[in-house]
Amino acid sequence: MSTFAASRRPSSATAKRPAVAEAAGGHKAPGAAAAQAKKRVALGNITNVAPGGGGRAFGGPGKVAPPPGTAKLNSATSAAPSKKPSLASARSASSVRGSAAKSASIRPAPPLSRHDSTTQKNNVPPPKVPTVLDVPSRMPALVPCSTFVSPGRSGDSVSVDETMSTCDSMKSPDIEYIDNGDSSMLASLQRRANEHLRISDDRDVEENKWKKNAPAPMEIDRFCDVDNDFEDPQLCATLASDIYMHLREAETKKRPSTDFMETIQKDVNPSMRAILIDWLVEVAEEYRLVPDTLYLTVNYIDRYLSGNEINRQRLQLLGVACMLIAAKYEEICAPQAEEFCYITDNTYFRDEVLEMEASVLNYLKFEMTAPTAKCFLRRFARAAQACDEDPALHLEFLANYIAELSLLEYSLLSYPPSLIAASAIFLAKFVLQPTKYPWNSTLSHYTQYKASELCDCVKALHRLFSVGPGSNLPAIREKYSQHKYKFVAKKQCPTSIPTEFFRDVTC
Repeated sequence: MSTFAASRRPSSATAKRPAVAEAAGGHKAPGAAAAQAKKRVALGNITNVAPGGGGRAFGGPGKVAPPPGTAKLNSATSAAPSKKPSLASARSASSVRGSAAKSASIRPAPPLSRHDSTTQKNNVPPPKVPTVLDVPSRMPALVPCSTFVSPGRSGDSVSVDETMSTCDSMKSPDIEYIDNGDSSMLASLQRRANEHLRISDDRDVEENKWKKNAPAPMEIDRFCDVDNDFEDPQLCATLASDIYMHLREAETKKRPSTDFMETIQKDVNPSMRAILIDWLVEVAEEYRLVPDTLYLTVNYIDRYLSGNEINRQRLQLLGVACMLIAAKYEEICAPQAEEFCYITDNTYFRDEVLEMEASVLNYLKFEMTAPTAKCFLRRFARAAQACDEDPALHLEFLANYIAELSLLEYSLLSYPPSLIAASAIFLAKFVLQPTKYPWNSTLSHYTQYKASELCDCVKALHRLFSVGPGSNLPAIREKYSQHKYKFVAKKQCPTSIPTEFFRDVTC
């Protein structure tokens, strides 16, 4: 840039004349003025301060720049009465300066005589030659805050054409630019610049240092708030915690008996129960019922079987009657009783279905609201996805698959639904990433279960997931082998879970 500028301007001896001539004539070359105005507008758009000149610049805190039209150097070469900044005032300001910022103003010199102006007019070069100011070689150039001087190769002159207006960015007169000045003054300005920039630099350094030196466990096992979305009314962020605390209390009151097959039922065994539930999974898929309908159906069946003996011929009737009740509770458009008669190949009549429905409602005392594993699985899956890198859909579908497999197992009735949901999340995370610790402080907080408390249930679900329900119960496996469920039923699970994964995390 300096080479290009040097080729454009003449020597310092002849370059001084246009400045005097233009000052005496009271006008500036239109081409140079237009070029300079155009250049200033472009630079004003890349400053770090918003337009209007009300912000702060790099130079010093609290220093506000004058408006763009009040640049003192520009006024010296404008159409004012022939006045020119005195070089003597610049020398005196430099000699007495304790701080270069306090002597940025330049006193005007007496008007030049007409004879001198006329003499210099005769030697005026073409108008495109840039205006210059004579500066002694040993004297530093004092440039007001409204201009940024780009020093050229000449040792005794500074080109005003090379100046760039930075009224919006260089607000403080503390910043000075030296053309071949002495080293002591340059060192002083460098030290002052370092003092001004120390706050922001140290702040960034400290922030980066804090991030770099942060312990890895805290960065990996950080707590994530999943109740911070107040825009979605379906999440009920303000009430979610209270709702799930109520569900944890209610699940203990509306759980079926864990030994009704041994104490109550004489003609029904766990295998028949599993076959019934597997068939109900197909019915739910056929009628596109929501998952909660299936979970509620199984809950109603087990609660009814916990206090009523039934023969195997009426077990399917109990299943369709409970699904009819659950569909009325959960679905927008529930299937009619006639449709349930049809799916049983008309084994039962409509009146029999309605009679069984009334029997179930009366025994359960119309307490149809019951916490299921699906209720807790939604919240636990959201907590698992908050701070996890696992694919969200894969984790959710795999946890749902494991939880639905638990519906077939009579022995898993000994675990509360919230524990089964938490164990399904644990096992799903382990299947997706076998080498990563599946539990963290966020899951421990929202599930209210420690990793050690999940050990037995997770191992039971792991055996069920690895062995599978068998060829005679294919409904759930075929359901989650579809593309819409990401083929999670086809995923391979490691043969064992490391013991250290069940150690409690330290929050």
